Amino acid sequence: MASEKLTPELLRHKAVARVAEVARTMGSQSPRLGSALHAEIADSIPELRGDDVILELLRASTESNVETFMHVAQHDIPIAEVQPPSAAIEYARRLAQRAISANALLRAYRIGQSRVLDRVVGEVARTEPDREVAFAASQLLQRMSFAYVDRVAERVVAEYESERERWLANRNTVRTAMLTTVLSGREYDLGTAESALGYRLRQHHLAIVVSTADEDGMPSEFRRLESLVAGIGESVGAAGPALFLPQDRSSAWCWIPLGPTLDEHRLDRDAIRSLTESTGLRVWVAIGRPYAAATGFRTSHQEAQRAHVVASIAADAPVTTFDEPGVQLCAILARDLEATKSLVATALGGLAVDGENMRQLRETLLAFLQAKSSYVAAAEVVHLHKNTVKYRVEKAIAVRGRSLDDDRLNLELALTACRWLGPAVLPVASSQTRA
Repeated sequence: MASEKLTPELLRHKAVARVAEVARTMGSQSPRLGSALHAEIADSIPELRGDDVILELLRASTESNVETFMHVAQHDIPIAEVQPPSAAIEYARRLAQRAISANALLRAYRIGQSRVLDRVVGEVARTEPDREVAFAASQLLQRMSFAYVDRVAERVVAEYESERERWLANRNTVRTAMLTTVLSGREYDLGTAESALGYRLRQHHLAIVVSTADEDGMPSEFRRLESLVAGIGESVGAAGPALFLPQDRSSAWCWIPLGPTLDEHRLDRDAIRSLTESTGLRVWVAIGRPYAAATGFRTSHQEAQRAHVVASIAADAPVTTFDEPGVQLCAILARDLEATKSLVATALGGLAVDGENMRQLRETLLAFLQAKSSYVAAAEVVHLHKNTVKYRVEKAIAVRGRSLDDDRLNLELALTACRWLGPAVLPVASSQTRA
């Protein structure tokens, strides 16, 4: 469409107005756009895979950067006044603490800039009938995006480098490098590895991942976490001091030595839960199963990590062990929460709702199915009268809207997912279901 002759001042005014309108519209879509960007960035950067804490911080960083950029574009805020979102700063710090290259940090910004620019320029082309104004608005958005990324990336990279220097100054790099080698399965000299780690690999091991929501990273907090692990070691009959290795400001990997022969090491979850409460911190403890030798050192740790994924998603169980029924399955289901949500919604019908009433029905129904449809056996598990169990099972069937034999395998999978992953695989409760 041909446009009337515009003065430079009027053209800029119209371009700024169009940019503001597009940014306002796109700003309302920031959560959805940020989520899509997070998925693409996570898939494009191999270094981030398998680290759920980093991936969640990436999500927060991506969404907050999109929101901030749209705010800048909508209100024509000078770039010199823009500060990086706090989530972006924390994401950079965690990458530094995990020795993930700054290239992964910068690549996320390049991908994000490209995709956001494509979306906003496309929206300008769709909504602005005047080609001259559309072109000027697109140029303005391009300049804004480059200026925004330059400013924010410069500051987060500076924070990354500062944190990296601080972190390296306070950790044993030799031990960390050797731990990485041992956990990777690459070849190494066993004696050298034990010397570097200060821990004997030629025995049985029980691996633990411990984390806290108190992320100030004060030395006193790590001392309390280390004391917690020592207490767990005592409760299982440890053969010596645990290997305790902080991974960032809020988590640590640990191994409890169980000696060359594996006696009966029983985990008392109630005792461990009491130990976590005594720390005065909000703590999650994830525990693998005991295994022997260097291979067992690695295997037990892998299981503890998987249990930690489940614990970190649910966030309501202070102690999670890999051998608890359902944890191993949910560690797999947690790898694709969107697919698991779909499974839960399809298999549970009306039971797929967050809220205390529905939770009780689901847990009673799961206990009933696992008890081979015995009301008496299920009542012993959930500590209820068998008539109460019968009532809840019948109510659950009615709410679900299908018989128990209809898609029974997926029904048990979905109930198990709800048991361990909680609201993460359920929609938000309505006022009716909360009652």
